[in-house]
Amino acid sequence: MRIAGRHRIQVLGARWIHLILGGALLMPFFLVASVVLALLMDGADPLRDMASQFIAFGCALPLAALVALLLPPMRPLEVSAVRTLCGVRAEQLADGPAMSWAARRRTALWFVAHLAAGGIVSGMTLSAPPAAILLLVLPFSKPLQHTALMWPKAFHGVYGPLAGLALLALIVGTAWTAGELLARCAPLLLGPTPADRLAAAERRAADLASRNRLARELHDSVGHALSAVTLQASAARRVLDADPEFARQALTAIEETTREAVAELDTVLGLLREEDCTDPAAPAPTLDGLEALLGRTRAAGVAVEATVEGRCAGLPPVVSREAYRIVQEGLSNALRHAGPVPVRLQLRVEDGQLTLRMENPLARDDTGPDPAATAARTGGGRGLRGIAERARLLGGEATAAAQDGVWRLAARLPLPLPLPLPGKSEHTRGMDGA
Repeated sequence: MRIAGRHRIQVLGARWIHLILGGALLMPFFLVASVVLALLMDGADPLRDMASQFIAFGCALPLAALVALLLPPMRPLEVSAVRTLCGVRAEQLADGPAMSWAARRRTALWFVAHLAAGGIVSGMTLSAPPAAILLLVLPFSKPLQHTALMWPKAFHGVYGPLAGLALLALIVGTAWTAGELLARCAPLLLGPTPADRLAAAERRAADLASRNRLARELHDSVGHALSAVTLQASAARRVLDADPEFARQALTAIEETTREAVAELDTVLGLLREEDCTDPAAPAPTLDGLEALLGRTRAAGVAVEATVEGRCAGLPPVVSREAYRIVQEGLSNALRHAGPVPVRLQLRVEDGQLTLRMENPLARDDTGPDPAATAARTGGGRGLRGIAERARLLGGEATAAAQDGVWRLAARLPLPLPLPLPGKSEHTRGMDGA
């Protein structure tokens, strides 16, 4: 109970400070409204006349709403104050400036409510406590009774302290009620609008796409290198004494493979640091490096038969990069799940698309295909999902499945249409065709 009471007092104190802050923010608008009111209305004196003060107070609120409507950064300022002083959870409030007009209108409405409640509570905080103290001590001070002739005679007796306590309770109750109402209205007026939620969803989707891209790059490049190095090291260990020359070749292949893996890892780390991934010191691999990739795979003991139909040298860079990664992941799957088995690779460029086909026998035991390897392949790991994502991002498709003891991977990547030559009109092309 004591902890709960202390918590309520802390909440009340923080919200009271938030309301006093609203009263302080109201003062510039109140002063401007007072000056304008004194110029436009004869006899208006907001410094002495209570009615003029209320009129200036009412005129100051539209000025505050106009400022909040025209200044998008007003929302994060108010959100910060609400999160700190009103106890509203951060996930209930919007992030960033109010860019849409709907968000600006809601921010302006909140700003007016904050300044109006803050102005009232600030005025009561400044004026009511002295009056309450006077009422509390009035029955016990004869000099005060002579000077406080405007007070009713009943306040000179026992009703004075009661009225003073009631006035203090009114201040506390008004501050608590105003703070509670503002805390309840904050998620409605300072919370994210549908446009804010859509923008946040787009940012999360972009972040997820970037993370998936980095995961694909790491999986395909480093995973392939580790699979190849594992087989090469295993082969070198088995024949180290019987065939030192083969072991020497395997170690050389391991050195080249790890060097390529480090270069590709630098590329991915550059993406993580938001650097330019086209840095010439660590370029992204394309089909121009296909022969080197096949050479490293053959050095791991895998017989790769590759057939290329069409012209792959002039492919768009993005298609060439994704095709390289798909081939790399297909070879990694063969190394990882089937071992040193023969692999057939076919690349064909025709009809505005690049078609890729790869097949290899499944790992076999004494009686046939290895069930464990087959289950692992058909389960669809991260590599297969990465292949499908790469093809889908280019508007193509990819399939992978085991059939009759053979693992088959197929991918289709559409090629972008060639752009017309600059400055060449339809009429000119028609004449050329004639």
